[in-house]
Amino acid sequence: MPNFKCKMTKFRSIFWHRRDLRIEDNIGLFEASKNSKTLIGVYILDPNLLNLNKTTSEAKNWFLGKSLLELQRNWEKRGSRLLILNGDPIKLIPKLAHLIKAECIYWNKNIEPYEINRDKKITDELTEEKKKVYTFLDHLIVNPNDIKTNSDEPYKVYGAFYRKWVDIINKTNLSNDNLIQIDSTPAKIFDLREKEISSIKNSDLNYCIIRKSKVVYDLISSNRFNNSNLCPCKPGESDSIKQLNLFIHSGTINSYNQARDIPSLESTSTLSAALSLGTLSCRSVWNGAQLSKTIAIDEYQLNSIDTWIKELAWREFYQNALLNFPELEQGPYRKKWLNFPWENRTDWFKAWENGITGIPIIDASMRQLKDSGWMHNRCRMIVASFLVKDLLIDWRWGERFFMKSLVDGDLASNNGGWQWSASSGMDPKPLRIFNPFRQASKFDEKGNYIRKWVPELSHISTPDLLSGEINSLERKGYPKPIINHKIQTSIFKELYSRIN
Repeated sequence: MPNFKCKMTKFRSIFWHRRDLRIEDNIGLFEASKNSKTLIGVYILDPNLLNLNKTTSEAKNWFLGKSLLELQRNWEKRGSRLLILNGDPIKLIPKLAHLIKAECIYWNKNIEPYEINRDKKITDELTEEKKKVYTFLDHLIVNPNDIKTNSDEPYKVYGAFYRKWVDIINKTNLSNDNLIQIDSTPAKIFDLREKEISSIKNSDLNYCIIRKSKVVYDLISSNRFNNSNLCPCKPGESDSIKQLNLFIHSGTINSYNQARDIPSLESTSTLSAALSLGTLSCRSVWNGAQLSKTIAIDEYQLNSIDTWIKELAWREFYQNALLNFPELEQGPYRKKWLNFPWENRTDWFKAWENGITGIPIIDASMRQLKDSGWMHNRCRMIVASFLVKDLLIDWRWGERFFMKSLVDGDLASNNGGWQWSASSGMDPKPLRIFNPFRQASKFDEKGNYIRKWVPELSHISTPDLLSGEINSLERKGYPKPIINHKIQTSIFKELYSRIN
């Protein structure tokens, strides 16, 4: 929360959107609208967060661009405007504040190391120029400062974190009709006066007034993501709300406990991109789960809803982990993994990333990612285990590839998931190794998922499809397996036993 507020006198303000691309249930925007006589929004396309070789993907840029177009329209409906700039926020935020003589700048905080460092520099400069900066926690249900062990340490084990997380929420009595979802939709936001708009028009930021959406259209057109119809994550605030409502009211959440692991079914919320870029608030998804509980008819449905809630807690656990241990961005939590002798064969990695390993469930999963920008979570675990423990390739190669491919790429969740799969992170059980053939038999028992994404194998019998034992005459161009699972995992175990 901010250290001080504009109470008696209302000021000219800027609200800086970041990972909160919505009007409704936006804590920082609500506070800004309450305390400002004029208010404009700004979003900055930060090159450091739009690097297709490292930090983002074409699919995510598509989701971002489409969401920004809707967000601009929503600002206009409420009487103001959202400026979209392209460049370094460290330079552009103070410059915009100076041009329009804004006294207050609001934004919601993020937890990634780059963003924390960037925001400090911006805050220091704005403070030096006598501007007032207000920041809020909007993207987590529980404040990381409130969720500590009895020794006042951050949690390193998910199970204990989850119990404390739920306990805090219950003690705060957060619910649909209490504190967790604020009445935060500004009915009216007042735009700048003509004199202030002119100051922008007379600067090198003129294009953002005259051609308000050009940079967004440029962003979308510069990407080669052409399969938006295959992506289950729908951009924009309105479609994110529709997806949440469908998940809740169709009853999909009521069968989540078992159906969530079947990749051929539409059995998950597919709200990961919406939560990552904030077209939907974390409070609204919590409330959706609580609403489901009030209409659940049996213990099975209640257990399914609780299982989904645990996934929300996993998201917050990984966010807390990165905030408290920023070194996770660079390497393993368990330092012994720095000594692992990775083979890192580039030919095997290329086969993995292109879905041509000759192992059907792996190739189906990677092709789903390549074609749709998204991958089912069960499949993410299968392909991650395969890359690390079968191909003996450094998990950070896979982590980077996912960030370059996923529509929902999120540093904390992606890093946490890969370190979990590699057994290099927090809360690892005894070494996990997924057998891809057993996984396929258990979670794609009819072969529907494999046949969808690897159509050249659609003629193969289900037992052969799941076991991968396909004779050469039936392959019809589909490759032979690049490795033997049993041999490779035996090698992995031997190498792992030697590191310390």
